[in-house]
Amino acid sequence: MAERSLRGMSIGAKSLESDENVDFAPRREVAYVCPNGHRTILPLAEGADAPDEWECRCGQVARLEGQDDNDQGDANSKAIRTHWDMLIERRSEDELKTVLDKRLKMHREGWFPDYE
Repeated sequence: MAERSLRGMSIGAKSLESDENVDFAPRREVAYVCPNGHRTILPLAEGADAPDEWECRCGQVARLEGQDDNDQGDANSKAIRTHWDMLIERRSEDELKTVLDKRLKMHREGWFPDYE
């Protein structure tokens, strides 16, 4: 039985499977360029949407190659709504001040809600 053991084989580091008869998904290469001039090429699946931005190895934000830097999005894309924008849609600033005062008073009095 000792002759059949996998002696000297690092089981976790190597796969015993081969790539024979494996069909990989069709891929395309997408290039990103950062302000420092670094070019990053990513292989993506053929049907996948490429993100507009990618983090470069230098930490800068890289944009799709060929995309105009002055173009900040399509006319069809929505503006990004912040938490404050959504809050103002639901309540007026006077209502928010009232709620804030109430919550601060509760906090000062030592009342803590039970979240169970």
